[in-house]
Amino acid sequence: MKKIPRDDPRAQHIATADTVDLDGLIEFAADKHAFVLSTTRRDGRAQMSLVTGTITATGDLLISTYPRRAKANNARRNPAVSVVVMGDGFHSAWIQIDGDAEVIDMPDAADVLVEYYRYISGEHPDWDEYRRAMADQGKSVIRIHPTRWGPISTGGFPPELFEDH
Repeated sequence: MKKIPRDDPRAQHIATADTVDLDGLIEFAADKHAFVLSTTRRDGRAQMSLVTGTITATGDLLISTYPRRAKANNARRNPAVSVVVMGDGFHSAWIQIDGDAEVIDMPDAADVLVEYYRYISGEHPDWDEYRRAMADQGKSVIRIHPTRWGPISTGGFPPELFEDH
């Protein structure tokens, strides 16, 4: 196989796969909130949901939902879930995180929803109002405790196709 020169435009799109520890995972995911959550349906097939989520300072993932959504029901039945944390664009870096989920319903979800909001949007002008709104909506939270992850990946051409690799 002939190697492609490093000055070829395709060299801008060389695939990467960088292994990270928990601190690296948290650093990577801290400002990313576009997730794909994969739970398991009763028939064993994947149920994938595009969700907004966050990672906490301890590495847990938080996803706001409603108690009767498929993702919540599936996670209650089988807590083994996977999440893809996506970058800003299709060619951005991403990471898959596997973990154990717990679904937290109201009233226990109120403080976790405050935590979720803070990580995504900062401080709310009236936390009592926010808690009431979440209770009125009957919100739940899926908290995922990571068990394995990575690597941080980008798609593209295999590095071995290029010179000096």
